[in-house]
Order: sequence, then structure tokens, then C-alpha cells
Amino acid sequence: MVSAPVRIRPAFRAYLALTKPRVIELLLVTTVPAMLLAYRWTVVSSGGSSGPALPDPWLMLATLVGGSMAAASANTLNCVVDADIDAVMKRTRARPLVRHQVPVRSALVFGLSLGVLSFGWLLLTTNALAAVLAVATIAFYVLVYTLVLKRRTAQNIVWGGAAGCMPVVIGWAAVTGSVGWPALIMFGVIFFWTPPHFWSLAMRFRDDYAAAGGWFLLMAHGLHRAVRRGEAARPMRLFHLSNSYLTALFVAIAVDAVLGLGPLF
Repeated sequence: MVSAPVRIRPAFRAYLALTKPRVIELLLVTTVPAMLLAYRWTVVSSGGSSGPALPDPWLMLATLVGGSMAAASANTLNCVVDADIDAVMKRTRARPLVRHQVPVRSALVFGLSLGVLSFGWLLLTTNALAAVLAVATIAFYVLVYTLVLKRRTAQNIVWGGAAGCMPVVIGWAAVTGSVGWPALIMFGVIFFWTPPHFWSLAMRFRDDYAAAGGWFLLMAHGLHRAVRRGEAARPMRLFHLSNSYLTALFVAIAVDAVLGLGPLF
């Protein structure tokens, strides 16, 4: 007889895979620095010290939990909608819905439940603005990006990528209760980072897809130029480099915000 833990473990892994944990990790990397900068912004704006400053650890944890649930909801619902596309791409054929590890109805309920929980959690632990922004992000990612843009235009990642920029805005709103222009600047940084990051991956898996800042910009331009000239291209180098670039940039923002090393924009 198979024990319950043995049966539960594969199901847990399947539901976890629906949420795309690696994508959530990258979103959290940008949320924390945004919250640190937002707190320093409020301290300095109110005439306080420009030295080291940290927001309430509970607020940061609550925002990360709520943001993770929102991202997990969006990713799960994306898997539900894109199950037909995932089935014809080598890179995504192992996803739970394609392999029938999770019933579609169950995945849909799971995704919607995460969205409701994220809204309620953020509403109770942060503020209404952060909660509404989280739900709006889920709706945009699923209804606009996944259902409309992704299936109709090659520019889908340009405009659909706006959903991936929202964690910095949500983090800022959780701290300040508003959306300040520094949050919009960080939004813009991620917005313009997203296309070359994704397109480098798309080039690496271009057969699958057919079936279904200054240093970083130079690398992206070099890849584009190589493709136009018919030269050997190394798209995965840019893809991995883009992750390192964004991480390093937001780590620098976090350090500066905590220690108060420089002026606020």
C-alpha cells in the first residue's frame, strides 16, 4: 500500500510548478529594494535623517507573501490558458497541465483562489492600494497579455511585460500608500529590460516558438547586430547576463536606500 506522503508529494510538486517559482524569485528581487527606497523616501521627505533606515520587517514580509501569491495566481492562470501552446513546445511540454498531473479545473480554482487570497492578505496587512494593484496586475497578465497580446502580436512581450514591472510599484505602494515617481522610474527600468531578456530566450528556442541600462544595452545591441549580419549569435549569454544585470542593479538600489549613500534621484 502506498503511503499518503508518497502520494501527496508529486501533487504538491505539480501545483508548485504551476506557480513558476523561478519567475517569482526574480520578482521578489525587485520588490525588496523598491520598499527600502520607498521607506527612505518617506523619511527624507518628512525631514528625517538621510542615514541608514529600514522599514518594518513585518510589512516587508507581508508584502512579499502577498506579492508571491499574486504572482503565483497569475502564473497558474497563464498555464491554464496556455496549455495548448505548451503542449507543442519542447521547453514547456513537461508542465503539469500538459502531462495531466493536475486537472484543468483544479488548476483554475487554484489560480483564482491564490488571487483572492493575495488581495485579502495585502488588504489586511498593507493597504488597499497595494491590494488593488496586485489584482490589477493579475488581470492584466491573464486577460491582456496571455489571452490577447500573446496570440496576436509579436510585440506581446513589450506591452505584456508591464505586468512583470508591477512588483516595484506594489512594494512602493505598500510602504507609502501612494505611487511616487521613483516607483515609475524603477518600473521603466524593468520595462525596457524585459524585451531583450525575453527575446534572447526566444532566439534560443526559436523553433519552439515558431511551432506554437548602458552595458546591458550594448550587449543587446551587439546580439541584434550579429543577427542582422548573419553572424554567430549567443542569445543565452545575454539571457543569463540580463538576470545578473537586473539583480545587481536592484541590490545597488537596496544598499543605497538602507545606508543613505547618495541623493534620492
